[in-house]
Amino acid sequence: MSTPHLPIGRTVRYHRRRDGRTVAAIAGLCGITARYLEMIEAETKVPSTEVLARLAAELGVPIAALFAETLVKEPAPPVSTAPSIARALMSHAPPASAAVQGPAVLRERVEAAWRIWQCSRNRFTDIAEVLPALIEDVEHAVRAHRGGSEPALRREVLRVAADLYGLLRSYCRRTGRLDLSLMVADRAIRAAQDADDPVRIAVGTWNLGHVLLSHTDASSVDEAKDVALRAADQLRRGAPASAETAAVEGALELVAVVSDARQRRWTDARQRLKERAAPLAEQASDGNVAWTVFGPTNVALHAISIETLAGDAAEGLRLADQIDTGQLPSRERQFTHILELAGCHALRRDDAAVLVHLLDMEALAPEDLARSPLARSLALQLQQRIRPVFRRQVDALVERLQLM
Repeated sequence: MSTPHLPIGRTVRYHRRRDGRTVAAIAGLCGITARYLEMIEAETKVPSTEVLARLAAELGVPIAALFAETLVKEPAPPVSTAPSIARALMSHAPPASAAVQGPAVLRERVEAAWRIWQCSRNRFTDIAEVLPALIEDVEHAVRAHRGGSEPALRREVLRVAADLYGLLRSYCRRTGRLDLSLMVADRAIRAAQDADDPVRIAVGTWNLGHVLLSHTDASSVDEAKDVALRAADQLRRGAPASAETAAVEGALELVAVVSDARQRRWTDARQRLKERAAPLAEQASDGNVAWTVFGPTNVALHAISIETLAGDAAEGLRLADQIDTGQLPSRERQFTHILELAGCHALRRDDAAVLVHLLDMEALAPEDLARSPLARSLALQLQQRIRPVFRRQVDALVERLQLM
């Protein structure tokens, strides 16, 4: 039985040469021989899914990009941070004489903002309507109580600030402003430290870990694991054991898991997930402590992520069949799960399934779909090779994503 022709070799060669890297260098980093890579590029060998995943990681492209019929530049996600939010973060604050809201009112507003961010179908638009004023009011309250005579009140305001900065870390990262995301992650840690709150210090470091994971360089990805594990150790020593601390410690362990997987340390990632994160998930149970969505379901989703990164689409899909994400409190986490399933189906060249998942993502969170580089890349790849029966749907999706 003949192997179907795939244009993988040509695209691998294009991306390798684009970066000015030799066959020997890429082959060595991927754990294969230079001769084997030469045969892949000559299209006389079709790589296994594991080798394909290694090549994509080393070349810095999505796996789907290696299946392209024609070379298409990966669409860049739009930088879409609302100017009003950026201005508020740059200390365009109300005058010192303005009224100061109490921590209870601010707490309610921050928690409402988190619900929008995790539950709204159009969360980017909706959150941009509430964040600017909320940033100004929280930071105004922090300044007002900085030198006050009520330490309990000051501490509670700082806790509110730390929780707000955690939301802003996620928002800024998702809207393409890693600089602002790093800034607010640092503010979250500082606010938690000033409040002397061990749990929030750990949550702030969890936020920092996710910012570091957003970078493509290996050093940042390794730093994410380092800061996460140090924070987990400090949390164990600084706070009494509880379901809350188990959830936060578990969330930090997942940062380390992702770091290992991103560095292709598959055995380490699987082992840490099983031996460290899973027992903590059982202690915490499914919940949303500090908006981390940590629990057994999230741990199971990370198992799928490892197999997806490793290029084992069959195992990823097998694990996915055992998970129900419908009850997850975070629409973003549900979206990420569907995106990973789409990536698994792309590895198997199941274009109809990829299309179904892209349309599911659009129904779930259209604004997230428009901002996802991988989803946008998958849509373009589909347009190049989809069967005529699906052409109209794919063309319409690409147009809605403004990729035409």
